[in-house]
Amino acid sequence: MAPITKTVHRDLSLDKVRNIGIIAHIDAGKTTTTERILYYTGKTYKLGNIDEGTTVTDWMDQERERGITIVSAAITTFWKDYRINIIDTPGHVDFTAEVERSLRVLDGGITVFDAEEGVQSQSETVWRQADKYHVPRLIFLNKMDKLGANFLATCQMIRDRLAVKLAILAYPIGAEQDFKGVILLLEKKAFYWNDGPTGIKFEEKEIPPEMADEVEKARHELIEQICAEDETLLEKYLSGEEPSIEELKKVLRHATISYKLVPVYCGSSLRNKGVQPLLDGVIDFLPSPLDVPPVVGINPKTDEKETREPKNSEPLSALAFKIQVDPHVGKLTYIRIYSGVLKAGSNVFNSIKKDEERIGRLLLMHADKKEEILEGYAGEIVAAIGLTKTSTGDTLSDSNNQIVLESIKFPDPVISLAIEPKTKADQEKLGTALNRLSEEDLTFKVKVNHETGQTIIAGMGELHLEILAERMRREFGVDATTGAPQVAYKETITHAAEGEGKYIHQSGGRGQYGHCWLKVEPKPRGEGYEFVSEIKGGAIPANFIPPIEKGAKEAMENGCLAGFPLVDMRVAVFDGSFHEVDSSEIAFKIAGSQALQAAAKNAGLVLLEPIMKVEVTTPEEFMGTVIGDLSSRRAQIMGTEIRGNARIITGLVPLAEISGYSTTLRSLSQGRANYYMEPSHYQEVPKNITESIVAKRA
Repeated sequence: MAPITKTVHRDLSLDKVRNIGIIAHIDAGKTTTTERILYYTGKTYKLGNIDEGTTVTDWMDQERERGITIVSAAITTFWKDYRINIIDTPGHVDFTAEVERSLRVLDGGITVFDAEEGVQSQSETVWRQADKYHVPRLIFLNKMDKLGANFLATCQMIRDRLAVKLAILAYPIGAEQDFKGVILLLEKKAFYWNDGPTGIKFEEKEIPPEMADEVEKARHELIEQICAEDETLLEKYLSGEEPSIEELKKVLRHATISYKLVPVYCGSSLRNKGVQPLLDGVIDFLPSPLDVPPVVGINPKTDEKETREPKNSEPLSALAFKIQVDPHVGKLTYIRIYSGVLKAGSNVFNSIKKDEERIGRLLLMHADKKEEILEGYAGEIVAAIGLTKTSTGDTLSDSNNQIVLESIKFPDPVISLAIEPKTKADQEKLGTALNRLSEEDLTFKVKVNHETGQTIIAGMGELHLEILAERMRREFGVDATTGAPQVAYKETITHAAEGEGKYIHQSGGRGQYGHCWLKVEPKPRGEGYEFVSEIKGGAIPANFIPPIEKGAKEAMENGCLAGFPLVDMRVAVFDGSFHEVDSSEIAFKIAGSQALQAAAKNAGLVLLEPIMKVEVTTPEEFMGTVIGDLSSRRAQIMGTEIRGNARIITGLVPLAEISGYSTTLRSLSQGRANYYMEPSHYQEVPKNITESIVAKRA
């Protein structure tokens, strides 16, 4: 780890800042594209290579060994006097939390597509995630030199699958092994990259004569598209006058920021072609912090909405979006500053925890290298040392001008396993490691099974848990053994019911008395839990309602059918009684737990299981065998399509049926098929399977 370097002042104009993320499906080339950007902007002096383990943003040992991105890495670089803060996000679905938290704080993004594979499953997932957070983006069609690369077919696939309007700005010269460079349509310039080792040098030449008509037609369509977004330009264009490039770029920039058009570039990051025009596109079309709407939050004192402009003169508002445990400096909190100035050594107010915290030091992050700064300004992404209570999604503000910004929502874990320390010495270290890692990653959950005494860890997939167990060993020195992965089932109810809970205990002297009636009703799938009090006339004093809720919640966590958590239900306390002397909080908590169990048992309990969206890519001769195998796993086949020489099978399959699928698929296809899987939703388990699961847990 490099030492922290010090800086005192940074000349910064907000319109010259870009906070961008690079998002894509696994293996589309995100990290390689980031490495090329860093090289061409002078941030690095050697081209990083994933296969050689020399990338800057994949700095963890495991990332370099496996050739995948695990944690999002933040890095700051400069291009043509513009400052670009880049976050390289993971592509693997097990690390979806990293993508989610990054998109929440970014102003713009580059979506990388494989020019041969086109729109893959996770391409759609990350695109929808970016839609959710209204992140304007550019598209980079990477791997134009790959066998089967087809620029126009991939563009059409993006239009069809993602329902977006594309503004094609860069046109490829050749494809596959004949890919030589790109033509910038607006400028009518052709750029050729020689096959040198770095791609820093490229030259401008004439547009190939055989492409002249095709390029002119594409340019004509592009200009028409842009002019349609602005009445003044459209009038000018229809009167036979072509708008200037500056006018066209200005309108396209506005259309990109308002999600009406998506600019498209192309190239080959690995072969160092086409990245420089993409960088120009980031500056030309992606928003600065001034171009995005002012951040909206809630004033916790008045519950009214408030907005904060991205100005240093405004009161502080900032969002902690990532916690990272650094072996050298301790807990690092990544912060996006939306307004005001954050100063090293100052106090800030955590609006969620309702507590003051002190900022020890502020850092600008360059992946795992750090540069110390004295102040962080509106629009910046910085890291802070010294925040002990702040966690992911917390808002930091000025105690006199408090605000709560929208937090970050993470999906529930779908798989769990038991973990045990190998020695007594590992026991204490295990607790520390689990606490630290669950603080970093909110899709990683830890709980203790009180019946067996086992510690259970849960996450988004087998790879997720495997990597976390490995991090415990490497970073925290914990040797632990793990059990076989278990599916994270849930329980829910199918109809309304009521239940009574009564706890009376006499032991000489003061006794215990708690009595309540609860009503439970199902809620739509995924809507979670709601508790309300419908007590009238003081049947139960108000101070005993929270203990009833606590008892009901504990009962829900332990389940009533097979020991899995109860979800998606409304719980209402509507009646009960109390004793002037003997009633206590603990008695009502026990009564609440009993009433919840009684009501749930009368409410048609069912088990829910995680359903995975699966996409299998296989040669045609194995398609029937693969579909047959998936059907035997209770899969619902959604469709098949042809992509090049391969067949793509998409389906929904229960997670319980697909553990160890990669080995089976390899043997079915002589090692030629591969698959991608991501969580889709929870669904009711068939009755016969529920019975066998309940019998096993009994």
